Amino acid sequence: MNNSVVNTGRLLGAGLRALLVLTLLTGVLYPLAVTGVAQALFNNKANGSEIKLDGKVVGSSLIGQQHYGLDYFQPRPANGLGENTVNTQYKLILSGATNRSADNPQLVTWVKQAKAKVVAENSTADYKVRPSQVPADAVTSSGSGLDPDISPAYAELQVHRVAERNHLSVARVEKLVEDHTQGRTLGFIGEPRVNVLELNIALRELAKGR
Repeated sequence: MNNSVVNTGRLLGAGLRALLVLTLLTGVLYPLAVTGVAQALFNNKANGSEIKLDGKVVGSSLIGQQHYGLDYFQPRPANGLGENTVNTQYKLILSGATNRSADNPQLVTWVKQAKAKVVAENSTADYKVRPSQVPADAVTSSGSGLDPDISPAYAELQVHRVAERNHLSVARVEKLVEDHTQGRTLGFIGEPRVNVLELNIALRELAKGR
């Protein structure tokens, strides 16, 4: 009986020591090491890839925003974002795709409505957008609904509206889009893209200095 109690005590002691050591290693030292390396080598990414304007954080290069006025470039639709009473500005607490199949009548209706809206909003007195010009990313949301990028084609489609509303030449706005177009990652992964928030910040600065 005494040996059993002693053995149990030893096992409990060994287990407790193992718990303390592993907690220290995996719960304190390892996270501190990873955090230190991340802060030293990838500071911007480790802190959320924040984008600042006039010294204030206005968003992240990794998360799309929906509430831009028509003076600015528009992002992809975000029909899959959840709505709630807590976060009504960006509706980011719940994210996701529309979860509709390609032939779902509701999705087809959304796409048709979105295309008509894109055509109407981006047609100007001197430039008329044709429905055939509207790229897929202009009328469909991404898997998360939070895609921060649009295709160069969608950015180009918006150039005339943005130029007219900001009293800029089309050539200057086209150059702005060109300067903010990123190529494929490593030259072969993904597609060329334009970060909407970064582009709109540059547009704001360009419009201020016109």
